[in-house]
Amino acid sequence: MKKAALITGADGYLGRRIAHELLAAGQDHVVLAVRGTAGHDEFAAKVERLTSEFARFDPGRISIVPADLRRPDALDEVDAKSVTQIVHAAAVTEFNVDLETARAVNLEGTICVGAFAARCENLQRLTLLSTLFAVGRRTGDIAEARHPDSGYVNHYEWSKWAAEEHLYRAYSDLPLSVIRLPTVIADDDTGRVTQYHHFHNTLKLYYYGLLSLIPGLPETPLYYASAEFTVAAIMRLLDPAAPPGIYHACAGPEGVTTLGALVDVMFAVFESDERFRRRRLLRPIYCDEDSFHDLVAASRALQGSPLKEAMNSVSPFAPQLFLPKVFRNDALCAAWPDYRTPATSELVEATTRYLVTSRWGRATLEES
Repeated sequence: MKKAALITGADGYLGRRIAHELLAAGQDHVVLAVRGTAGHDEFAAKVERLTSEFARFDPGRISIVPADLRRPDALDEVDAKSVTQIVHAAAVTEFNVDLETARAVNLEGTICVGAFAARCENLQRLTLLSTLFAVGRRTGDIAEARHPDSGYVNHYEWSKWAAEEHLYRAYSDLPLSVIRLPTVIADDDTGRVTQYHHFHNTLKLYYYGLLSLIPGLPETPLYYASAEFTVAAIMRLLDPAAPPGIYHACAGPEGVTTLGALVDVMFAVFESDERFRRRRLLRPIYCDEDSFHDLVAASRALQGSPLKEAMNSVSPFAPQLFLPKVFRNDALCAAWPDYRTPATSELVEATTRYLVTSRWGRATLEES
């Protein structure tokens, strides 16, 4: 019997990369589970894109299945007996996700995957891709361990904590790994960006002078990584030699940057750009949490204002910038002996330079 690896969210930014790495490493069969319904145009379009993307591999090694994980029968089409490995990568990862969506996709989707995993009699590993922010409002040293509910800045954080807890409470007998990921800001160390999110949008607001305040403490550690590093860490932890458990797939305490250092790097890159210098913008100033909340509240009354849009972009994650935490990665280091601490400040610099040069993806580097 061929051994199959099931990847949920397989058409996503990380899911596709993990599938590529598994196939390149010799995985017998990979089941790509993507959200959709058989016979619908949306699913057909996804099949066409994935078939093209994975064309260099034997098509007999790949299956693409529709799987709306909000439905308890979403994975009934997958042969449970053949599945030896599950990577649950499907999730809504926006910080401003509403509670209903966060619960339906991130928590109930995990409940569905857990129930399927329990039926896989040959399962060797169930891996949940989570986030460092699943620890919520905790501060200080954060161990690679389960943590009690400590309150959350947004519904996304809560939903990922709840997903972790569900699997540990309901399926403690399964070979379960939880990999908490940092914020992925670039494809690789060159700083190239093909998926934009709050980090890139926030830098854009500062570049164009739409924000004059910086919420947070300058000494707050920040955890960023490239997709290349993140997928390499995930692949190492999918190896049967790596024990099940909770892992922080991020730089150790010695390798992180701080909010203050990030701002310095960001503006050093901005100030090297002639277009930015012509605007003669002053560097923004730090503000305390109460002042930032007052600004957010005031912006809500400004219909169509750039300030309101700016606050909507920053406010869902800004409170974390007042909650300094240091993530330990001892378990990652033990499972990955040749682990290399990512050069976080260099990645931030390369990414910022790419954003400025490409005008946040609006122009090719040659045109710039």
